Amino acid sequence: MLLAGDIGGTKTDLAIFSVERGPHSPITQTQVHSADYPSLQVLVKEFLEKAKTPVERACFDVAGPVIDGRVKITNLPWVIDEASLAKDLNFKFVHLMNDLEAVARAVPILRASDVITINVGQPVPKGAIAVVAPGTGLGESFLTWDGSKYVSHSSEGGHADFAPTNERQIGLLKYMLKRFDHVSVERVCSGIGIPSIYEYLRDVEQIPERPEIAQAIASATDHTAAITNSAFDEYNPCELCKATVDTFVSILASEAANMALKVMATGGVYLAGGIPLHMAHPAEKLRFIETFKQKGRFSQLMDHIPVHVILNRAALLGSAAYGLESFKEES
Repeated sequence: MLLAGDIGGTKTDLAIFSVERGPHSPITQTQVHSADYPSLQVLVKEFLEKAKTPVERACFDVAGPVIDGRVKITNLPWVIDEASLAKDLNFKFVHLMNDLEAVARAVPILRASDVITINVGQPVPKGAIAVVAPGTGLGESFLTWDGSKYVSHSSEGGHADFAPTNERQIGLLKYMLKRFDHVSVERVCSGIGIPSIYEYLRDVEQIPERPEIAQAIASATDHTAAITNSAFDEYNPCELCKATVDTFVSILASEAANMALKVMATGGVYLAGGIPLHMAHPAEKLRFIETFKQKGRFSQLMDHIPVHVILNRAALLGSAAYGLESFKEES
């Protein structure tokens, strides 16, 4: 049995897998709010006590850079290292990997039902693949072909500089520079970025804010979800929230295109995380693709690059796949 976990700044998924059933079919699974626990050890012990399944191996993907088996979670006050986890949990084997490396590892084993395609393109067999995942923060990774299989590579590209592409985004950057000494693309292209876009459009561009929407956002535990839900309200959409989502989608499309150019992702771009699921909305899908292709002399190349949205929790799938593969290598 293998314990796999997707450790995020907001939520943590834990599941137990077996070699026989594979990474797509967990034996038992749970999702909790990460901040409700003082450490990963406490969370895992609680889960295993309820599961009552003996486990000696674990593989966790984490939101942060893993260096020499150790990581400080980017948006959570946890410091995790493989040796301490193995000792505290009495495991024979513990492996930590970056969460976007885990998503990348999942890409080659995704099923048709696991994705929706928003740009069919003309994929090049064995071409590089880019992964961009706006969640609580912004994660990025990529895959390259080594001659026999795809190899995943982690990245912290989400913390590179935000590069505005129009007047509204230039204004947003100026607004953010008053609040932070470094404005990474994550600051405006993630769950923590959407409320900032909303505030900029309200306070600087003075798009009117409806009192009931302001109250709903203020009282919500997740401000980003409140904004996006109001933007897509079927009966009474909020114009300020809609402008916020439109701006976010344009920024995401530009960043996804930047990543595609940097790694020559002729094999495609995969969007992961809960926020890109809104790309299925016809208007946002069109906005994304139009912006994605706006690369001047390279517009035709961008048109040929497929873009897919991953529908499942790909990081957990990739983490489980890595851990189960370690069993096979030993045998």
